[in-house]
Amino acid sequence: MSIKTREQKAAMRIRIDYNNMMEKFLGDKGFSDAQLKAMRPEAEKAYAFVKENRGRDDLFMGWTELPYNQKEIVADILATARDVRKNFDNFVVLGIGGSALGPLMVFNALCHLHYNELPKKVRKGPKFYVEDNVDPVRMHDLLDVIDPTKTCFNVISKSGATSETMTQYLIISEILKNAGVDIAKNVIFTTDGARGNLIKIDKALGGTVKKYVLPDGVGGRFSELSPVGLLPAAVLGLDIRAMLSGAAYMDNMCRSKDMAKNPALTCAVLQTLAMQNGKNIGVMMPYSDNLKLMADWYCQLWAESLGKNVTNDGKPCNVGQTPVKSLGVTDQHSQVQLYTEGPYDKVVTFISVDSYQEKMEIPQGFGCDDIPDVSFLTGHTMEELIQAENKATAYALMQAGRQNYTIYLPEVNEFTLGQLMFLFELQTAYAGAMLNIDTFNQPGVEAGKKATFALLGKKGYEAKKAELDSAPALEEKYTV
Repeated sequence: MSIKTREQKAAMRIRIDYNNMMEKFLGDKGFSDAQLKAMRPEAEKAYAFVKENRGRDDLFMGWTELPYNQKEIVADILATARDVRKNFDNFVVLGIGGSALGPLMVFNALCHLHYNELPKKVRKGPKFYVEDNVDPVRMHDLLDVIDPTKTCFNVISKSGATSETMTQYLIISEILKNAGVDIAKNVIFTTDGARGNLIKIDKALGGTVKKYVLPDGVGGRFSELSPVGLLPAAVLGLDIRAMLSGAAYMDNMCRSKDMAKNPALTCAVLQTLAMQNGKNIGVMMPYSDNLKLMADWYCQLWAESLGKNVTNDGKPCNVGQTPVKSLGVTDQHSQVQLYTEGPYDKVVTFISVDSYQEKMEIPQGFGCDDIPDVSFLTGHTMEELIQAENKATAYALMQAGRQNYTIYLPEVNEFTLGQLMFLFELQTAYAGAMLNIDTFNQPGVEAGKKATFALLGKKGYEAKKAELDSAPALEEKYTV
């Protein structure tokens, strides 16, 4: 579907229904209009911060301009993607964190759910894999199903010092070298524009590796609309221009300091107010298998951005909301019992779809006429069933006094997915500003990296190694 005119874009506009967050529906477990009104000064201040600092690389807010400043890059990516589809049987992303979760999420959302099992003439592109761990079994098993010499590897690391990604690269490059393949013909680097280890490796290979730049002001978890995510999506034959157009459309919808007119600010206020009222768990529950991995992508964005222990003015704090991924209808049969009757410490965000790509009529079925528990389904569609279960679950939570709200997508396509990604990115930026923390750093992650470097004997981390070695000895009585 081509989405270009104003009318077409309006028909694909994402909507947010937060009635089930309010006291009219939840009683004293919901928010009052007065509480929302009291949040206006904080919301307007957060809006002003994001507006004033758009595009600033030093604050890692370059992601705000990605929908607008990549015309030439997109053209180059599309040309490269055509070559990859023509010359390779497989496309493998080597990355971790946002470098992996974003491409995986888009693949899951917009491609056939059994894409790799489809015949090549149906896929019209290479098989697709994302290696986002250093589990040796995982790497071994990948190599069992691909021929590395017929595979394009997209190595994604801004610094080229990401231990997991570089471990994967070292293994793959050795295999290609031993097979007599010119490494530069089978790899594409997505990295820093001028520095870092992948730049050094490219120079050692004669400067012949195809490279894309991860911009300075774009952190990993905000990078899906950069070459990090655009190249894999283009290789899959997806409309990356429509994704960027959808992001720009959402950005335009959020150009108001009035939270009632700004969807991302509305969501940020609801979540921040929920945190202030003890809702320290945020459940992301899409009712679409195509959006299952959206919850994974969101979890990194929300957790890594908001989980901080110091404010911008240096005061100690321990803020953030633990994101939990859930899938409707699947997790109605595993998690919803807790959400409905457990502690009042959660807010549930539903992602609902107005129109699924398939309807799938439910037939009468042999021998079911006299079985009321089954026959009532006859004449309906699977789309009707999943939508009814979504609505019923939201209603049941509301009846139990549990806060929840719903984000509606008219359908799942490149344009609506671009909107949804940018909605969550802006929501996160606004929420971080209201919490008065640095939304874009990740010192907690860096601490673990440094300890890993020390344990593996990396030069420069001798003091950290000594610190680890001097830790109290483990006691046998605490081992069962």
